Amino acid sequence: MRRLSGYTIAGLVAALIAALLAALWVAGQSFATRSGAGPDIAHLLRMSSAQAGLSTILSLLTGFILAWSLDRLRFPGRALVVGMLSSALVLPSLVVVAGLIAVWGRAGWINALLDHLGTSIGSSVFGLEGIVLAHVILNGAFAARIMLDRLEAIPPEKLRLGRALGLGPVRRLAILDLPALASTIPGVGATIFLLCFTSFAIVLVLGGGPGNQTLEVAIYEAVRLDFDLGAAVRLSLVQLVVCALIIVPATTLAPAATLFGRRTLLHWPESRPVARLQLVLLVVLLAGFLAPLLAVLVRGLDNAILDLWDLPGFWRAGATSLWVGIASAALCLALAIGLGMARALVSRTRPAHLALGIPVFTYLAVPAVVLSLGFFLLARQTGLSTGAAAPVVLVIANALLSLPFAFATLAPALEAITSRHGRLIRALGLSGPSQWRMLEWPLLARPMGYAAALAFVFSLGDLGVISLFGTESFSTLPWLMFRALGAYRTNDAEAIAALLLILSVTAFLVIPRLFERLAHVRD
Repeated sequence: MRRLSGYTIAGLVAALIAALLAALWVAGQSFATRSGAGPDIAHLLRMSSAQAGLSTILSLLTGFILAWSLDRLRFPGRALVVGMLSSALVLPSLVVVAGLIAVWGRAGWINALLDHLGTSIGSSVFGLEGIVLAHVILNGAFAARIMLDRLEAIPPEKLRLGRALGLGPVRRLAILDLPALASTIPGVGATIFLLCFTSFAIVLVLGGGPGNQTLEVAIYEAVRLDFDLGAAVRLSLVQLVVCALIIVPATTLAPAATLFGRRTLLHWPESRPVARLQLVLLVVLLAGFLAPLLAVLVRGLDNAILDLWDLPGFWRAGATSLWVGIASAALCLALAIGLGMARALVSRTRPAHLALGIPVFTYLAVPAVVLSLGFFLLARQTGLSTGAAAPVVLVIANALLSLPFAFATLAPALEAITSRHGRLIRALGLSGPSQWRMLEWPLLARPMGYAAALAFVFSLGDLGVISLFGTESFSTLPWLMFRALGAYRTNDAEAIAALLLILSVTAFLVIPRLFERLAHVRD
């Protein structure tokens, strides 16, 4: 039954992406590009690749410094810092954008401070610098969390031997740290490059003009502003090919460490001068990461977040964001568990094991705007109203976009349960609901809670999917915030950003604990 369910889910997921690709292809043959010579694809590729490459290099460097410092230092609140880094991957992009504007914008904190000194730096947050800075804040923290996990997983016997041999900071880095990170950096780098290459909200708001436009933004503008479906489809196909060329080699790289790995209790600090350097670097980088988030809260709450209650469309957008987030998280979790259960019953050497994962990770190569355009064209080709299809599209699309992360979290855990407790399961005659209730549910509660929180926050902060379906009557909080920024209603945008940040942090604090408590409730 589990295998049949898993194969059915994999087949449906694969069929859906095939239908979306077919809709793009048919539209590409049907619609001619209206804008003369069409978009400059070479320039868009250069810009997308340049900002993604620069962002990836700086993110990996920042992540390494953060991980190296956190691995060596011990201080009050360290666990909180590590937890905040864990949530960086799914922080709503618009929240970071609003924070950067509040800190580095023309009316931001930095310029306000410099005004007292009789100088100014202007609005340095718009353009390539702002795009890269926003990406480094999000992805540098993500890289740091994974690298820290690998450093903390170095076997304690190796640390004891290195300490006994008196390894200095440089030799310890070369002999112990870099080998531990060697298998992780390529996969993490490829993931970060893909995330930056397909970045939408950050480039859309901070791009500063056509010179910094990327493929993702060009697709949005072709549909939303020019309604040039021919250009949009051609750009989407280019985007898909490039993303596939990135994701296919990346799948052959060693997987990144999970967030639930083994930890060593052995602490080997550096010498006092090096420790001071680490502390300084840690404070500077954490200030760069936390300052925009703090600015969002200060500016948003200072601008009377309660005034949002009277903002037209706020309650409807808020309710839509919440129910879409909950529905997307539930669907994502159900799909990930169904696929993971089936995969746990299949040998790693069999083609079926690979077949159950390929449809899931295919969605890593499908940017949100491209997925949204595919649904948009599919609705038109089947005669459905885009307004009627919008709620269903948002739930399905956000669930599929977060499915690779949920599946990567839950599938290894399900395989480990089957491997370690297979004999016990057979001896007790457990199967189906009884196996789930007595064994898998209690053991999976923590990773399930994390996956559910991730999927909920991912959907809560989405702007890519709603960008082609948002209207006056159908809106979410990110879409409402984007429209406020476009209308120069900065106070409203900052208040919505503060609310999104509060909801995101609350979700990561509450949802995993709720799952753990539910798993241990006595019947």
